[in-house]
Amino acid sequence: MTLTILLLLTTLALATINGANDNSKGAATLIGSGLMSTRGAIWMATLATAAGGLASILLAQGLLAAFSGKGIVPDSLTVSVPFLIAVAGAATATVGLATMASLPISTTHALFGGLVGAGLVHDAGGVQFAKAAAIIVVPLLLSPLMAAVLALVVAPLLRRTAHAPAASRVARSDGPIESLATPPLRSLRGIDLLHVLSAAVVGFARGLNDTPKIAALLVAAGLGGVAGASSSVVIAMAIGGWLGAHRVAKTLAWRVTAMDPREGLAGNLVTSTLVIAASRFGLPVSTTHVSTGALFGIGLSNGKANFRIIAMILLAWGVTLPTSAMIAALLHFLLPSV
Repeated sequence: MTLTILLLLTTLALATINGANDNSKGAATLIGSGLMSTRGAIWMATLATAAGGLASILLAQGLLAAFSGKGIVPDSLTVSVPFLIAVAGAATATVGLATMASLPISTTHALFGGLVGAGLVHDAGGVQFAKAAAIIVVPLLLSPLMAAVLALVVAPLLRRTAHAPAASRVARSDGPIESLATPPLRSLRGIDLLHVLSAAVVGFARGLNDTPKIAALLVAAGLGGVAGASSSVVIAMAIGGWLGAHRVAKTLAWRVTAMDPREGLAGNLVTSTLVIAASRFGLPVSTTHVSTGALFGIGLSNGKANFRIIAMILLAWGVTLPTSAMIAALLHFLLPSV
């Protein structure tokens, strides 16, 4: 019973940290292009994420199955509470450290690292690396590249449309703007309204894609059905997003690249299309990788990319999986003695 309660608390902690790191993905372009305040954009993104999370109960069962661990580790492990605690705890620690550093990383990568690390400690020969690569690693590697390329194509197309007046205060790429004056009426019309709607779709897509990955930990342990587990995760993600998403939002909004509303719209269109398609077909792409990859593409397109920050983010992505794997291995080694 003690371990079951620990699993519940650890999984909800992971969902909370996930919200703090990931809810900013839909808000970043609104903040960076000067259309909305940080607070307003994160509030909108949090609500959209919650809606997507609830929709995942019906629309994203493939991801729930993928992150149960079946086919990657021995079936006996996928219902082992100590194993699941190790996976959730490792992902929580890894994503938490990145959030404190204001760096966007993939909860998907952290969970995958946890699965592999804890699985290796239990039975090194039981981890099916070939299948893991096919169903998880390949989509994770390809999705940011696809997003960057698509944004590199779409951003110039939207940039050629009729130029709109600048926002009431234009966000800078080299520092935060905590609040914006109320935008003029023109920001509620035309392409800017489409930009706001596209940001909401990104938030929805993020909730649709990430909720079942975390809920799978609770479902595998028999802690409620899909609806109950997913609803609990959605609430925790919303709390984490509201309380802590501003850290990563500032990095994505101002430090990766400068952008105007059209370029922000391009990034959101690319992100939402790829993530919703992946969720529909059960492909565990990372919303973080897709949305940040789209920002990379925008920066390359307009020549304003901050390569120092991009290098820091890529480094954080590179260490996510091994860090989570090592923490999970340590936790799984220690937990049986608890």
